[in-house]
Amino acid sequence: MIVTALAALPLAIWVYLIAFRGGFWRTAERDDALAAGCTSAAAPLPAVTAVIPARNEADVLGGTVGSLLRQTYLGRFSIVVVDDQSADGTAEAAHQAAIAAGAPDRLTVVRGADRPLGWTGKLWAMRQGLAHVEAQDRPPPFILFTDADIAYDAPDALERLVRGSLAQNTVLTSLMVKLRCESLAERMLIPAFVFFFQKLYPFAWVNDPRKKTAAAAGGCMLVRRESLQAAGGLDAIRSALIDDCALGRLMKGQGPIWLGLTQRVRSIRAYPRVNDIRGMVARTAYAELRYSPLRLAGAVAGMALTYLAPPVLAVSAHGPAQALGAAAWALMTLSFLPMLRFYAVTPLWSLTLPAIAACYAAFTVDSAWQHWQGRGGAWKGRFQAQAPGSATGA
Repeated sequence: MIVTALAALPLAIWVYLIAFRGGFWRTAERDDALAAGCTSAAAPLPAVTAVIPARNEADVLGGTVGSLLRQTYLGRFSIVVVDDQSADGTAEAAHQAAIAAGAPDRLTVVRGADRPLGWTGKLWAMRQGLAHVEAQDRPPPFILFTDADIAYDAPDALERLVRGSLAQNTVLTSLMVKLRCESLAERMLIPAFVFFFQKLYPFAWVNDPRKKTAAAAGGCMLVRRESLQAAGGLDAIRSALIDDCALGRLMKGQGPIWLGLTQRVRSIRAYPRVNDIRGMVARTAYAELRYSPLRLAGAVAGMALTYLAPPVLAVSAHGPAQALGAAAWALMTLSFLPMLRFYAVTPLWSLTLPAIAACYAAFTVDSAWQHWQGRGGAWKGRFQAQAPGSATGA
C-alpha cells in the first residue's frame, strides 16, 4: 500500500503539469499568434535601434548584423554593436557585414568600457549601448536587445515584432529563437532545454497580465524605451546573471509582456558536444536556484521523482505501482512530442526524456560546484557569479 501510494506521486505530478501548468507542453504560444493581432500594414512604423552586446563574437556577429540590415522594416532602423573588449576582430566583422549589406551608415560600433563592480558583463554592455542611443537627438521609442548569434531569417521579423507590440500594447515582446539542433548532442538536449524552460515559465502565464509569472528570452527582446526608463532602466537589474528573466520581471511591472516561440528567427551558435551544452546550462542553473543548497537538493529530488521514478517503477515494480509508473511515463513521453515536432527531430527521443532529465540534473549540480569553486557564471573568460567572499571576476 505504501509503495502504491508513493508510485501515485509521479503520476499526480504529470497530471498537474499537463492539465494545470499553463499548457506549456503544447508549444502553442508562437509569433503566428502575435502576427494575428498586428495592426494594418498601412500604419506608420516607429523608429527602432538594435543593441547587440558582443564579446569575441567575430565568427557569428556578421550573420546577425547582415540579417538585421536585410529586414524590410519601413521605419527608421539602426544598429549599435557594443564591442565588449573583444580580442578577435568582432568590431571589424560587424563593419564588414554592414558594408556587404550596403548600409554602413546604419551601424555604430561602441567600444566597451571596463565593467564596474556589481554589473554582469552582458548587462553592462547592453547599458552602454542603451546610453549611446539615449544620447541621440531623437532616441527611438523601441530598443531591440538581441544577441550576437541571432539570425533574423524572415525579412519581416522585425516588423512582425513591432506591429505585434503596438497591437497588444506590450512593454516587452520577446521571442524564444529557434536554437541550433543539428549535432547529436543538440538533437538530444536542445528541445528538452526549451521544454524545461517553458515548464518553469509557462508562456501563456507570462503573456497573461493577471498572472505574476514573468520571463523573456535574451536572444530577442523588443522593449519600449520609456517604459524601461520608468522601471529604473538596466541599472535596476545590473547584477542579474539570468538577465532576460530579470528584465521580464522588471518590465511586467510596467505593463503587459509577451513571450513566444518562433520559426523565423534562430540562433546560429553551435553546441556540437554534450560538454558545450553542459557549459551553457551550468552558467546560470544555480543562479536560478538563488544559490541555495536546499533549493539544489529539492530540485534534484524533484527531477528524480518526476522523471526517473516513472520508468523505474514501470520496469521494476509490480501490480498497481507498476501501472502507475507506466501511466506517468506515458504522460511524460506524450508531453514531450510537440516540442520534438517543433524542432523536427525524431519522436523516439521522447522515450529518453528520463535520461535527458538526469543529464540536466547533473548539469545543475555542476553549476553549483562551479559556483562554490568561484567559477560561476563563466562566459568568454569571465566568472560573474562568484562564491561568497571572493573577488569579482575579471
